[in-house]
Amino acid sequence: MTGVAFEKPEPADDRRRRGKGLRATVPRGAHGDWESAPGRPDPTDVLDQQNALRVPELVPLRYERMLVSPFTFLRGSAAIMAWDLAHGPRTDLMVAACGDAHLANFGLFAGPDRRLVFDLNDFDEVHRGPFEWDVKRLAVSLTVAATDNGHSPADARAVARTAARSYRETMARATGMTALDVWYARIEADTVLADLRDEMTKRQFAVAEGALEKAETRTQLGALKKFARPTNGGFRIKEDPPLIVRLPYDRQVEATQLLRNAFGSYLETLASDRRQLMTRYRFQDIARKVVGVGSVGTMCFMALFVGDTAHDPLFLQVKEAQASVLAPYVEGRPYTDQGQRVVEGQRLIQSASDPFLGWFTGTGPLGRDFYVRQLRDKKGGFDVGSMRPEGLRVYARLCATALARAHARTGDPVAIAGYLGTGTVFDEAIERFAAGYAEQNRRDYEQVRLRRSDAVRES
Repeated sequence: MTGVAFEKPEPADDRRRRGKGLRATVPRGAHGDWESAPGRPDPTDVLDQQNALRVPELVPLRYERMLVSPFTFLRGSAAIMAWDLAHGPRTDLMVAACGDAHLANFGLFAGPDRRLVFDLNDFDEVHRGPFEWDVKRLAVSLTVAATDNGHSPADARAVARTAARSYRETMARATGMTALDVWYARIEADTVLADLRDEMTKRQFAVAEGALEKAETRTQLGALKKFARPTNGGFRIKEDPPLIVRLPYDRQVEATQLLRNAFGSYLETLASDRRQLMTRYRFQDIARKVVGVGSVGTMCFMALFVGDTAHDPLFLQVKEAQASVLAPYVEGRPYTDQGQRVVEGQRLIQSASDPFLGWFTGTGPLGRDFYVRQLRDKKGGFDVGSMRPEGLRVYARLCATALARAHARTGDPVAIAGYLGTGTVFDEAIERFAAGYAEQNRRDYEQVRLRRSDAVRES
């Protein structure tokens, strides 16, 4: 009998030495260098290539959301940064990388035990990749957000360094934990809030408490009141153009049929107890719903189901999954089903995943890959745009801790910790990279904004 579980594992000391040995070929300080590689594609061309695969009438809305600020541009330009990361220094210490680990992709949601947890919550770009790609994207997002918030250049650099240090220290702690402890570790929102109380001002603590309280109110029953209205014998989703729209009749029928035809396949991707639970609900309605910034233009729906009474609704989000922006730059067999990639990646990375998380492949004209999750289940977040320097540093530590735990679950924490070491070399390199790439992001933002303005005038 063969298999990983029956093979003698590589000793931890050897793995640590292997990680440390990588410093000779990929010096930690080299991660601080930012200079665009030869052949860097035009940012507008990268976005245009993505838009070619998206719903045409939603492309203007995508640009509208992206071009609010350099930070919103960064959120929507994961493909641009993926090219840049892939053409820079890389350790190839592989993890299940989020692929889009900017600070707005962390947040609150309910675990299976209904307690609020804090973790990564967006996995459209999840893919196998070097650990440092996620660390760099998180650090850049913090620097860009700090600048957008009016923080000083010194504070903007410091918040990136804080994230790198927290990541490194969390990874070091993971090396002293059992595999089960690493797997089960999660950030419970009320616990972390209590732990951080002494580090926060009264105002910051009140804002954080408010975010938790708001998340607790975002239930399925609350969603029913917000998104649907009663009709004869059931419920109908309310329109809120252009964010929530009912499709033209033929396409509405097509979308409904897509869900009916594919629902059996989706159920097969759930655990048997979840399949049993889903038999308690009956389908009511479906509508197209725009989500996020980078995802605008992909085919996304909200579907409403109701149990025995009107007090038992279930909203599911049906979201198209396209190829990860990391896929072209990582060797290995590509996924044939992108919905499966997203779901399996999320289950690996998150400390507690949505019990209704699954996938299916569409049929007919809508023959695309989709994944399914709850639309609204105590999901919430923090207002990053109003954070002061000290508050953003606290948030940076929280995000970096969650990211390191995700990487420790899916990669080799001993080898990664061996590479990072106990000093500040890596922290300082990430700080420099974040500052340099934030400037590149600003230039890309200005270029795309001007090109977009010219295109709108010409049309």
